[in-house]
Amino acid sequence: MDLYVPILVLAVLAGGFAVFSVAIAPFTGPKRWNRAKLDAYECGIEPTPQPVGGGRFPLKYMVTAMLFIVFDIEIIFLYPWAVSFKALGVFALVEMLLFILTVLVAYAYVWRRKGLEWD
Repeated sequence: MDLYVPILVLAVLAGGFAVFSVAIAPFTGPKRWNRAKLDAYECGIEPTPQPVGGGRFPLKYMVTAMLFIVFDIEIIFLYPWAVSFKALGVFALVEMLLFILTVLVAYAYVWRRKGLEWD
């Protein structure tokens, strides 16, 4: 149980800081409201009306996000494997090579289909 005490202390400190920050916010800072502060923030660009149901969204954004997730998951699997490589043996090496080969096939497919080019 002694191993968990630092984690619990950190969780209590983080929770206390979050509650304190939210509780003190209304009492600090200026309170000068105007129309500009109450408008929706659109990065300095005036918002344009959207058609009902939303407008068309470029597919490249979603493809890029999915590629990021695939390679991020690869790193998530590679790190623990690398840490305990000696204890896992040859079987784990073969399994990781198959996993990396699968990811490389997906990468080659995306590269061939020009999914990495941003026009």
